[in-house]
Amino acid sequence: MGVTGRTGRCSSSPPSNKYHLLLLLLVLFVSMLLQSAMVESTTLNYTRHTQTSTLRLERITRHLDKINKPPVLTIEKMPTEMPRGMMKVNKEDEGESMAWQMWHLNGTRCPKGTVPVRRSTVHDVLRAKSLYDFGKKRSRVPLSRRSDAPDVLSANGHEHAIAYTGSSQEMYGAKATINVWDPSIQVINEFSLSQLWILSGSFDGTDLNSIEAGWQVSPELYGDSRPRLFTYWTSDSYRATGCYNLLCAGFIQTNSRIAIGAAISPVSSYGSKQYDITILIWKDPKVGNWWMSFGEKTLVGYWPAEVFTHLAEHATMVEWGGEVVNSRSNGQHTFTQMGSGHFAEDGFGKASYFRNLQIVDMDNSLSSVQSISTLAENSNCYDIKSFYSNEWGTYFYYGGPGNNPQCP
Repeated sequence: MGVTGRTGRCSSSPPSNKYHLLLLLLVLFVSMLLQSAMVESTTLNYTRHTQTSTLRLERITRHLDKINKPPVLTIEKMPTEMPRGMMKVNKEDEGESMAWQMWHLNGTRCPKGTVPVRRSTVHDVLRAKSLYDFGKKRSRVPLSRRSDAPDVLSANGHEHAIAYTGSSQEMYGAKATINVWDPSIQVINEFSLSQLWILSGSFDGTDLNSIEAGWQVSPELYGDSRPRLFTYWTSDSYRATGCYNLLCAGFIQTNSRIAIGAAISPVSSYGSKQYDITILIWKDPKVGNWWMSFGEKTLVGYWPAEVFTHLAEHATMVEWGGEVVNSRSNGQHTFTQMGSGHFAEDGFGKASYFRNLQIVDMDNSLSSVQSISTLAENSNCYDIKSFYSNEWGTYFYYGGPGNNPQCP
């Protein structure tokens, strides 16, 4: 069975399409009445839609019936080989605490052989620009740059503060420990995320392959401002293929205790206790699938090799860092924060960090990244500074407040 990210209960089979549609219409009607009688308690309007046709609701219902699948057994698979230097893992590791996921707090668990699924609703779809755009990143247009620099800017306002490897070597995975915060978002269709990218293909063409994972605050996608564990993939530069989490075919989850898209708690606070998560993505050297693990030894699932073109072979670049959407909704730079909302120079406990950056080489061995480049296209809004220490290996602080006197 699946577990909803909203109720924390194991789900049952969905009702018939006709009943489902009538129920959705009723819920939407009641929601609209409540909205008209209430004053917004937050600056973000999570249900900004006003009128929805019956035809659109029918299409949304059919799409939800596809992605909110009835209970099925998961594919029982393990990678054939773990990266050297990685702790021994189990598919269902009981040794690591899962208390960081909020749906675990009431004791909810899924039966053996099933996985938790955050169920999407009609309101989730209606917050998106369109049904086609639901669960997808918008395509990116590259900034003029050196030939070995990554894609960091798009026509729709994506801004980054990232560290990246060179493009001259073959890579088969990457790992990092990522500081978790809850940055504020100014506009509902903006987001703030911190993630790693596994990349291959052309940045300025239509064949870029990308595997991504980290944490994200996205009111449009999730309907709230909590940081959530997420995955993403594309094999055509964010155009037609790929999606977030389990919102399309692609990522295959094998773990029954970790819910992709579930809220992360607790989160770091300024000048106080810090929390982080560790993510490793690597290519199975025999089968070719790209596996993801959480923490030091918990397998989450995999992306099948056949959904990719260039990544079916290997990666040519790895990126780590933050990304926000700057929609300039009122004609000035967004106040949406990256990381903690503080610049890199503020350091530990104040600025967000990535630590212990590692890559997986052609021998399937994990090794510390010895040399990285950093890039922030608008350092007055968000910046990044890298360092090295014996304890944290290669690491960096990054982020910023967005709009400020130097970033109008």
